[in-house]
Amino acid sequence: MGEFMTETQQRPAGAGPSTETLERQGPIATETDAGPGPLDGPEAGVILERARASVDPELRAAIESLPPSLRRIALYHFGWQHPDGTPAAGNAGKAIRPALVLTAAAAVGGPRARAAAVRAAVAVELVHNFTLLHDDVMDRDTTRRHRPTAWTVFGDADAILAGDALQALALRLLAEDPHPASAAAAARLADCVVELCAGQQADTAMEKRDPGEVGLDEVLAMAEAKTGALLGCACALGALYASAAEEDVAALDAFGREAGLAFQLIDDVIGIWGDPSLTGKPAGADLAARKKSLPVVAALTSGGPAAAELAALYEVPYDKEDLQLTALAVERAGGRDWAQTQAAERMARAMQELARAVPDPEEAGGLLALAEFVTRRSN
Repeated sequence: MGEFMTETQQRPAGAGPSTETLERQGPIATETDAGPGPLDGPEAGVILERARASVDPELRAAIESLPPSLRRIALYHFGWQHPDGTPAAGNAGKAIRPALVLTAAAAVGGPRARAAAVRAAVAVELVHNFTLLHDDVMDRDTTRRHRPTAWTVFGDADAILAGDALQALALRLLAEDPHPASAAAAARLADCVVELCAGQQADTAMEKRDPGEVGLDEVLAMAEAKTGALLGCACALGALYASAAEEDVAALDAFGREAGLAFQLIDDVIGIWGDPSLTGKPAGADLAARKKSLPVVAALTSGGPAAAELAALYEVPYDKEDLQLTALAVERAGGRDWAQTQAAERMARAMQELARAVPDPEEAGGLLALAEFVTRRSN
């Protein structure tokens, strides 16, 4: 990361993508773009729908094994029940991470490997939702997937405990899986959870620090741990279940990490400028919490009057009347342009790693579609 960071920091914050990057990747979409990117259509959508259909039966079976009090919270969080326990046809999420597990397995080992990796895909989805339940409590987010978050309905303690239970279910699924890769997968997923927790801890600690104390290297490392690690782990688990060579497992892990960092960059952009009707979350929540998100840190470290203005705003408690002013200061200081440029650069690195593990473009097509989907998203 060090060499790439040095190269990136030579580019002024707010500078547009290089011609080479644009030719290679195309534009990174946000809610203000004219329309979805070319892979926001059927190809990625079919992959995600197929992944959801594959994992949901075993996912629900795992959740149904929980004690009733925890099961109720988990089923609500996944959108399958209302708060009173009655059935709901809700939104359980896009299934990006389980789709990466299954698609990586298929890319390296074919359809049989994909079928064998379903339990690993469910485990990754459980871990992801464990982090969401905890994140919502820590960030005090009140909406997710267009409905109240679990902690607002059931309380902090119950939401945290339900998240803990989901993590335990994930590791139990792998421990009980007779597949020869299950032990290595469980160890890798456990290591990933530790890295996720370290990334989240770093993120929350940054909120208490002076705006001028946080640098780009540090916040990028935090984002890789918090977001890139699980996407990388998902791809690596798929490769493990396909009996891939160690170097291919490592390359797919690196692919997922780079794509995950691109995902986080775009997610941070959406967190500031996104449309709540599309995202299901309030606009500007990260700014209100004075979070040191990637566009914000890029803006703070860019120098100039807009950076100074943003630093002054971040040094005082949040005032809702300043929200638009704060978002404008981030944009004027180059934070939005930097994040979109950096996302394109990270995607280019992801493609290089993918080509190492899966040199056949046709076999790599599903993973490429998913990677581009998450960086061309608007919600």
